[in-house]
Amino acid sequence: MLHGGAKISTVRRVIILGSTGSIGTQALEVISANPDRFQVVGLSAGTQAELLAEQARAYGVTHTALGADASEDLVRAVDADVVLNGMTGAVGLGPTLATLERGMTLALANKESLIIGGSLVTEAAAPGQIVPVDSEHSAIAQCLVSGTHGEVRRLVLTASGGPFRGRSPEELRDVTPQQALAHPTWDMGLMVTTNSATLMNKGLEVIEASLLFDIDYADISVTVHPQSVIHSMVEFVDGSTLAQASPPDMKLPIALGLDWPRRVPHVTAAVDWTSAHTWTFEPLDEVAFPAVALAKSVGAQGGTFPAVMNAANEVAVLAFHAGRLGFTDIVDTVKRVVDVHTAPTDALSRELLLDADAWARATARDVIDHR
Repeated sequence: MLHGGAKISTVRRVIILGSTGSIGTQALEVISANPDRFQVVGLSAGTQAELLAEQARAYGVTHTALGADASEDLVRAVDADVVLNGMTGAVGLGPTLATLERGMTLALANKESLIIGGSLVTEAAAPGQIVPVDSEHSAIAQCLVSGTHGEVRRLVLTASGGPFRGRSPEELRDVTPQQALAHPTWDMGLMVTTNSATLMNKGLEVIEASLLFDIDYADISVTVHPQSVIHSMVEFVDGSTLAQASPPDMKLPIALGLDWPRRVPHVTAAVDWTSAHTWTFEPLDEVAFPAVALAKSVGAQGGTFPAVMNAANEVAVLAFHAGRLGFTDIVDTVKRVVDVHTAPTDALSRELLLDADAWARATARDVIDHR
């Protein structure tokens, strides 16, 4: 998906969706440091109207939007070279499809829109039009430059293990929302940080990797790497494994997403190879963290199943933070919803996906209410 793509101009015009969030604010920092490479032409946010207005003034942006529908309208109305979709959750689907329809490069941090949309999104994308911003998928994209698709044996996604690495299922039952938000490596929003604690985020990333790089689920592995320096790896058929290493800083994959395939100088510090380092890798404990296995099963079923899983998870995570659900009940609730879902026989469409999303949210709330 990363060969070819939109024509690269000297200065890339950028629309940032979710500009007030973690990805959006870091993207603006990258752009501020490189005014000769980027120009912000559009900004959108979910709810933080005041901060959005401040950003627009600071960057001289006249086109802004507040809310998911308005973000999609912004993408359809403003000309740009690249759209960074840094929104969180299912609301990013409309702007993702609009970006692809308009032929602009999609720097994708909103993994949910690809996971939910599945073939609807991949079939709408031209070769090279989607550039991943997740650090794991950016790492894979960089490694894949060294080989052809047919030479890939498997993808290896790394996971930090989150704040609860090494805990048993029994020890996980009573963890608090505050503990779940104490991620040892990354500074992210409530939903993504909680998903990292349950490892649902890694499950979503497995589905994303399969869709982005056209790799079977049987050929995608997850390894726990607490130091978060190796962001992912590609194993080739000759036995060689290529890894991408850099200190944990999202500015690097953001910059690559904005200017792929060109690298932006001095985005982040490199690994200091003159110092001693110890990096460890551990197998994933699928008993304590069943989300990855669930996601692989859901991804293999395809259709509306990923949309159902994602929607149910969003509801369950919010219920956990509201004190209505235990930590281990999050993935259990998602599984219960997935298990009762019946895939429609109609061809996949945006309307069908939105219907599945709404059904899953209602069903998840019912499951939670009757626990």
